[in-house]
Amino acid sequence: MTIARWRARAALALIAGVAGSAAAQDSAAPASPTTRAAQAEAATRLPPEGTRDADNVRRGFLATRADSVILSPEGKPVWNLDTYAFVEGPAPDTVNPSLWRHMTHLKNHGLFAVTEDVWQVRGFDLSNMTIIRGQTGWIVIDPLTSVEAARAALELVNQTLGERPVSALIYSHSHGDHFGGARGVLDPADAGRVPVIAPEGFMEEATSENVIAGGAMTRRAAYQFGTGLAPGATGQMGSGIGMGLSAGTLSLIAPTDTVAATGETRVVDGVPLEFQIVSGSEAPAEFNIFITPAKTFLAAEIATCTMHNILTPRGAKVRDARAWAHYLDEAATRYGPQSDVVISSHCWPIFGRTAGTAWLTAQRDNYRWLHDQTLRRMNRGETMDEIAEALEQSPPPGQSAEWATRGYYGTVSHNAKAIYQFYLGWYDAVPANLHPHPPVERAKRLVSALGGAERTLALAENAMAAGDYRWASDLLQSLVFAAPDNAAARAMLAASYEQQGYRAESAIWRNQFLAAANELRNGRSDRSAVQSNDLIAAISTQELLDSAATRFAPEGRTPVGLTIAIDIPDRGEQAVLEVGRQALIGRVGAQPEKADVTIRGPRRALLALLFVKLPVSTVAAMEGVTIEGDRARLQELVDTLDPLPHGFDIVLP
Repeated sequence: MTIARWRARAALALIAGVAGSAAAQDSAAPASPTTRAAQAEAATRLPPEGTRDADNVRRGFLATRADSVILSPEGKPVWNLDTYAFVEGPAPDTVNPSLWRHMTHLKNHGLFAVTEDVWQVRGFDLSNMTIIRGQTGWIVIDPLTSVEAARAALELVNQTLGERPVSALIYSHSHGDHFGGARGVLDPADAGRVPVIAPEGFMEEATSENVIAGGAMTRRAAYQFGTGLAPGATGQMGSGIGMGLSAGTLSLIAPTDTVAATGETRVVDGVPLEFQIVSGSEAPAEFNIFITPAKTFLAAEIATCTMHNILTPRGAKVRDARAWAHYLDEAATRYGPQSDVVISSHCWPIFGRTAGTAWLTAQRDNYRWLHDQTLRRMNRGETMDEIAEALEQSPPPGQSAEWATRGYYGTVSHNAKAIYQFYLGWYDAVPANLHPHPPVERAKRLVSALGGAERTLALAENAMAAGDYRWASDLLQSLVFAAPDNAAARAMLAASYEQQGYRAESAIWRNQFLAAANELRNGRSDRSAVQSNDLIAAISTQELLDSAATRFAPEGRTPVGLTIAIDIPDRGEQAVLEVGRQALIGRVGAQPEKADVTIRGPRRALLALLFVKLPVSTVAAMEGVTIEGDRARLQELVDTLDPLPHGFDIVLP
C-alpha cells in the first residue's frame, strides 16, 4: 500500500519552492550545441500560438492565497503555490520550448469562476477541486490529494464566495489525487448525512491499485515524478497535467452512493447532475459529470490539456485506448453540443460549445489514431519498437493544430508500445528475444564483443560528440551494468540522460531522464512516509493476505504445512493462512478444521505481524490480542517474509 509514500516523496522537492531552482541550475550541465539546435528545431514544429489557452487559463480569476506556502498542522510545508514563478519569458536552452510554454499556463493558481454557480480551485495540487453552489452548501468534486491542500482550497472558497458548509462530496475516479483530501473538506462524522458519491467499483480500485505491486510502483514513481529534483530550468518541470503532488496527509471517506451506468442522474443538494461512466479508460473506476443547470461538462481525466498515458511509466495495468476513444466520442456527441464550458480535473477549461466539442473531438481522434495505427502496423508484422518509432516520426495531421493532444504527460512512443502490449504482450515473436540473457549478463557479453570497456567508452564518446544521446545511453547503460564501478561510464551516462531530459516535451519523460542522471551522480536517496490510516483500513483483508503472500520466500526455511486460523472481531471477519512448499495461501471467510496457530485480535495485529514483522511475542502482548498454538513455527513464517521494500537500483545493477 504505497500511494502516500510515493506522493510524499514526489512532493519533497516541490515544496522547496523557487529557492531550489537555483541550486539545480548551478549543479547541472548546460545544454549541448546539438541540444540547443534540437530545441530551436522543435520550436518550428509547434502549433500556432493563438490566444485560447492564454485567455482560458486566466479567465474568471477571483483570488488566491496571500501566503504561497501551505503548512501542515505541525508547521511543515506541504505545498508551495509559487514553485514555478521562475517560468517567465523565452524558454531556456535546457527546457523543451513546448514544455516551457505549457508550464507558463500550469503554474497559475487560485479560485476561478467557471459559470455562475461553478468554480474551480486550480494549482493547489496536481488536480483541480471543482465547486458547485447547491441549495444549502458547497458540492465539492475531487478534493485534491492531501487534507492540508484541500482545507486551504476550501478556505479560499469560503473567504472569497462566503462561508457555506459542504453539502456533498463527489469523487470522479479512483486515483489518490482525486480523493486524498476528503477529510480536509468534510468531517467523517458528517458522512452519514452528507452524500459521498463515486463511480461503481471505486472503493475496490482506490484501495487496491498500488497494493500488490506497490514496491515496484513506488520506486518507479520516484523517476516519473522526479523525486529529489529541484524545480528549475535544469531540474523538475512539473508533471504534465499539473505542477506536482502535495505532501500532506492522504485520507479517504467511503462513498455513500455509487453510479453504475451512463445516463444515471442524481439531484445533489438541489442541483441535477448526469453521469457518464468511463471506467477502464484513464482509471478503472471513473465517471464524467454533466452539471445540468450550469451547462458544464466535467471530463474528469479522459480529456485534459495533454495526451495522457495508456500505460504509466511508474507501472499499472494497461488501459484500453479503444474504449477511451469511444468514451470521448460519446462525450463529444452527447455532452459537448449542450455544454457552454468543458472542464476537467486537471488544467484549465474550454469555453464555448463549438470550442469544447472540437477539443473533445481532437482528443478522441488522437487516441483513436494511436490505437488504430498501432493495430494496423502490428497486424502487418511490425514490432512495438518499430511502431513507436514510426508513429513518433509521423504524428497525425490534427496534432499540428491542437496543443492539448501533445505529449506533456503521455507520449506517442510510450502509448504505442502500451497498446501493443495490451493486445500481444511484451514478446515480439523474435525467438532471440524469447529467452535472452538478463540485463547484467547481456551487458557483460555486449561490452566484451565491442572490444572491452575502453572501446565501448570511446564509441559512446563519439555518439555524445555527434549528439546521438539515445545511442550513447544504450552503450553506456550496458557498460555501467557490466562495470558499475567505471566512474567515467557513469558520468557520461548521466550526461547523456541529462541532455535527453532537456529535450523532452513530456514532463515525466524529463523527470525520468534527470532522475536517472541525478542518481548516477549523487546516489539513491530512500525516504519513507507515513501511510494513510484511512487507506489501510479500507483495504480488504483478502488483499492484505495476498500482498503478504507476494513477500513469501519459499527458498528459505519455511514452516511447511503450518495452518493459521485468524479471528478479527473488530471487523467481524475470519480467515485462514496455509503455508505450502511453494506458496502462502490466504482465505477470508474460512476456518480450518484444525489449526496449528490461532490468532485473535484487531486487524492491526495482523498488520504488525505480516507487514511490520514485529516479533510474535511482541504482538501477543498487545492489548486485545491472543495467540494460541505453535508460536515458534509462526515466528518462522514471519521470518521468511521479505521486509517491505524500500527501493532498489534502476540505472545501476
